[in-house]
Amino acid sequence: MEQGRRETDAGIEIKPIYGPDEAAGFDAERDLGRPGEPPFTRGIYPTMYRGRLWTMRQYAGMGTAAQTNQRFRYLLDRGQTGLSIAFDLPTQMGYDSDHPRAEAEVGKTGVAIDSIEDMRRLLEGIPQDKVTTSMTINATAAILLLLYELVAEEQGVSPAAIGGTVQNDILKEYAARGTYIYPPKPSMRLITDLFAYCRERLPSWNTISISGYHMREAGCTAVQELAFTLSNAIGYVQAALDAGLDIDEFGPRLSFFFACHMAFFEEVAKFRAGRRMWARIMTERFGAKDPRSAMLRFHTQTGGVTLTAQQPQNNIARTAYEALAAVLGGTQSLHTNSFDEALALPTEHAVKIALRTQQILGYETGTADTVDPLGGSYFVEALTNETEAQAFEYIEKIDGMGGAVAAIEAGWIQDEIAEAAFRVQKAVESGERVLVGVNRYLEEVETPPEIQRIDEADVEAQKERVRAFRAGRNQPAVAAALRSVGQTARSTGNLLHPMREALRAGATLGEVSDALREVFGEYHPGR
Repeated sequence: MEQGRRETDAGIEIKPIYGPDEAAGFDAERDLGRPGEPPFTRGIYPTMYRGRLWTMRQYAGMGTAAQTNQRFRYLLDRGQTGLSIAFDLPTQMGYDSDHPRAEAEVGKTGVAIDSIEDMRRLLEGIPQDKVTTSMTINATAAILLLLYELVAEEQGVSPAAIGGTVQNDILKEYAARGTYIYPPKPSMRLITDLFAYCRERLPSWNTISISGYHMREAGCTAVQELAFTLSNAIGYVQAALDAGLDIDEFGPRLSFFFACHMAFFEEVAKFRAGRRMWARIMTERFGAKDPRSAMLRFHTQTGGVTLTAQQPQNNIARTAYEALAAVLGGTQSLHTNSFDEALALPTEHAVKIALRTQQILGYETGTADTVDPLGGSYFVEALTNETEAQAFEYIEKIDGMGGAVAAIEAGWIQDEIAEAAFRVQKAVESGERVLVGVNRYLEEVETPPEIQRIDEADVEAQKERVRAFRAGRNQPAVAAALRSVGQTARSTGNLLHPMREALRAGATLGEVSDALREVFGEYHPGR
């Protein structure tokens, strides 16, 4: 084992041993406090997992709504405690399944949802007042939330009884992922309109899940993930304030979504630092008075890019360690990746192992028996402090550029992510960074696992369903409702109200998206 300098991907030096000298200036009362109290370093609830385990929310979506419903019910029957929906790329980009630009992508990375009929199939037999649902959707977030609400209404479920989260985080799409439709300004309007709509109609719904996950998957460091995510959050908060909302009206419904990768202690420190930073930002910068506004509540997903196609069963161990770091870091909700996801959508066999990984962690390891078990560790506290300091330095730089939107439009955040990703890839290729089964401990012959495949016949059936759905509706009513969407887009009214009526009348996701495209246009960087 090398005796030289060790450091994290963010450049934080890891010393051989930590003691009181490394914790100089550490004030337990100021920096730690008690769990459930500001600055929430030790967790946002006084008893944390002693009161209730984290939500085991396995991310799932495949092919058609009926197939995904079957997977959801399989997971719920085996102990999953919350739904998490993955949507296919056409749904994310505002295209119906029979649109030419949807070709070859229908149902491939998640479920295809074209209309209220698909949402009914997706949720068949699942009581929406008993299960909370997370939807990973951004540019079309408002449409999917409205469809979810309309189906709940058909089930007889009150809007106030619906619980869950819609990702609704468009800034990280411009920075790292690319599933945006409209330019930033109208996209931010859709987000704040959704905030206001939920304040009126869906008081238990988390209106945004501000996501660092996708930026981390694109290559940024843990410190950058934290800084860029909180900078985006600052942008959303300021936009909501500019739209006339009160900080303590929407602040308690903000939530976050982070990745958890393989540098175990760095990930624990990231989560602890993030809670402390958000408490400071909301109280000192924005003047929040409600303690719930200062609580950084977050969902965690284990690393997708840390999975390897080589020796894929090694991914079971990787995911378990990442899940443990997320729990020791105090997550409220967790998705564990399946070992075969570097190859395809997960099989039932693989997804059950991923769920069992969480259940073993929660019920067999003792990690839930005490709050913040690593709190007070010289190493963890020093790493938490340094992570916080470096992340605030990034936030100050972004503030100096005019905020997250300006930094993204200038390409600065994208460049930072690309540079970090290059450094990691270079270290892997040189062998300096070891990946077991990839650049060390290779196998000459590997037996590939069973792969989940999407049947093209199911894709064609999905296209036929949306065509039949359009043919069977009241066309004049749909046309009038879509005109109302366009008229509201040209004014300053809340867009979600006419969008809901259009979807109720039978408009499809693609048609509502097109009504907005006609007014807002599409965003093409560099043009």
